[in-house]
Amino acid sequence: MRSMTGYGRSMRELDGRALTVEVKSVNHRFLDVAFRMPRTFAFLEDDARKRIAARLSRGHVDVFMTYRNQRSDAKRVTADRALFDAYAEALSALSGGGLADDRSLMSIAKLPDVLVVTEAEEDQDALRELMRGALDDALDQLLATREREGAEMKRDLAAKADRIAELTAAIEARYPETVDEYTTRLRASIEELIGQSVDETRLLTEVAVMADRSAIAEETVRLRAHIAQIRECLESAEPVGRRLDFLVQELNREANTITSKSQDVPITKLAVDMKAEIEKLREQLQNIE
Repeated sequence: MRSMTGYGRSMRELDGRALTVEVKSVNHRFLDVAFRMPRTFAFLEDDARKRIAARLSRGHVDVFMTYRNQRSDAKRVTADRALFDAYAEALSALSGGGLADDRSLMSIAKLPDVLVVTEAEEDQDALRELMRGALDDALDQLLATREREGAEMKRDLAAKADRIAELTAAIEARYPETVDEYTTRLRASIEELIGQSVDETRLLTEVAVMADRSAIAEETVRLRAHIAQIRECLESAEPVGRRLDFLVQELNREANTITSKSQDVPITKLAVDMKAEIEKLREQLQNIE
């Protein structure tokens, strides 16, 4: 089990080229990837996106890339000869105005746009190899942090599932007592009202109606089934966040049904406690991949 929160960073160097990749992820319903990279690497965005999708299934992922090219052929300087000649001609026209003609090659070369520095065309294969290595290393670190946090969350989720199972068992144990208590109260009420013995057949019919209306066996059976599936998910090596989301919704549905059916204060209290535990479980699941 993995959380959706993590961070990874890697720096790779190759033939004078250095790339730093940082990957940060937080919870999100789906996989959402955002890049901040030099334009030099823009052609690799689709490749990077596929590599991330192959290893992550959910989460908002921010990818930051910082690049330095320290090769001797990284930059190229060219001269604008036409502009140089135009500057020289203009300066010659000014030299007859009584000012000393102190121009030199360097002084004209320093004038705007005479020398133009351009980035050399990058080797795309080298950039691709550099990006893949750095990104994979960063993803390794990211996954390691997600797995560490996931292990802690797994223990917490297991404890919450155990607590819900305990409340389910308490509700099941309490239910037969509610039928007996209802029978006793109904018998006493009828005897007090009519002042004579109760018609047992009629009494049993009324009790049966009450028991049918408030029966919770189906709900508790489904609760146990959902809890068993949650425990299976906790042991799975595959992403289980979406499945767990669904199971928690089903747990909440059963708890709500028990609350609406219950005519017994202790059972209602147990069901309310269960809903509180389910809500804690739901909140925790928001960060499970």
